[in-house]
Amino acid sequence: MNIARRELILGGQKSGKSRRGEQLAAAWLARSPSHRAVLVATARALDEEMLARVTRHREDRAARLPALETVEEPVALAQAIREHAAPGTLVLVDCLTLWLTNQMMPLGAPRASLAADRAVAELLRAINESPGPLVLVGNEIGLGVIPLGREVRAFVDALGLLNQQVAATCERVTLMAAGLPLTLKEAP
Repeated sequence: MNIARRELILGGQKSGKSRRGEQLAAAWLARSPSHRAVLVATARALDEEMLARVTRHREDRAARLPALETVEEPVALAQAIREHAAPGTLVLVDCLTLWLTNQMMPLGAPRASLAADRAVAELLRAINESPGPLVLVGNEIGLGVIPLGREVRAFVDALGLLNQQVAATCERVTLMAAGLPLTLKEAP
């Protein structure tokens, strides 16, 4: 499996995007015994269902890819990338959508948008400065109808812009559908 220096993997719910990121991490680890892979998980378990989901994902990942280190960082993503990025370390971020949600909460708060803009700018700098391979996973949610609520429309717009900005920094962009990768961008 060919690993780009920076790759953005987008897809809908249960499209296979997280699994694709894990496959890239496994391929990286298999290349050399000196390679490391670190997952930066951005989810927050704010209710019982989400706690169960996070626990299940953590256990499933540990069984599938025990050498993948996990760091949970729902807010300071740029800092986590800078802390763990190294030439021999693949950093897998899962996911940008939850991270942006954490930045913008509560939706509609007067300063949330400005703070999110600053956090996105810092994230883009961290991506560009990363000395090792970086795989970023996020949702593509802009394919449906226009949401009715102002705050939800603002979030969909912000996520669409984030995806565009991150895609511009990546050598490869992959769209996942039904577990199948479709390459949208491949730098020579």
